[in-house]
Amino acid sequence: MDKFESMSAFTQVIEEGSFAAAARKMQLSRSAVNKLVINLENHLGVQLLYRTTRQVTPTDNGRAFYERCIDILSSLEEAELAVSQQHSEPKGILKINAPMSFGISFLGSRIAEFMTRYTEIKIQLTLEDRFVDPISEGYDLVIRIGYPSESPSLVAHPIAVIPRIICAAPSYLKARGIPHNAYELKQHSCLHYSYLATGYQWQFTHQGQEERITVDAVFSSNNGEVLRDAAV
Repeated sequence: MDKFESMSAFTQVIEEGSFAAAARKMQLSRSAVNKLVINLENHLGVQLLYRTTRQVTPTDNGRAFYERCIDILSSLEEAELAVSQQHSEPKGILKINAPMSFGISFLGSRIAEFMTRYTEIKIQLTLEDRFVDPISEGYDLVIRIGYPSESPSLVAHPIAVIPRIICAAPSYLKARGIPHNAYELKQHSCLHYSYLATGYQWQFTHQGQEERITVDAVFSSNNGEVLRDAAV
């Protein structure tokens, strides 16, 4: 039994003075409204209404219960309104964590656009490259480059595909030569991103097969921009 629907039917019958009028108000059949009230009476174990062929009037228990129903249904309506307003107008603090280089390159203007649209939201953005625990560290949104977490407590959505390429400064290639395959990287001085999930193994796909090469990292850093500047 839907208690709120039954209470609503009961109050409508009293306010409209008949089952037929209450049914029209609720856009239900007369029998459906009558069944809702009967179910409510059976649930409470008391008679709420006197029924005659001419009119419907509340019993003493019915009058007392009607007053309580009005308060309860009014509170329910206020609660629904408050929740729907919060849903239609998001507000509060949104804590975001993103990689340093990605955040500097892409997030500033987009967050400004977001805040123009959602004026009741305050943003707290932290830029760092380490992998964070969103739950224990209290982040609402974490952006990372890599494979999504398999944690059942998190929901992951891909937002872009970022290809990885091997590159070098022309001066380096002139001095050391151009590697012709992944294995030749072992003879080269490599700049390594230290937060790479595979460690010092660089992963390649060749003819549908995955290959991992352990590189000689002469310089490691947890920041992509530093590595880029060092390379060029």
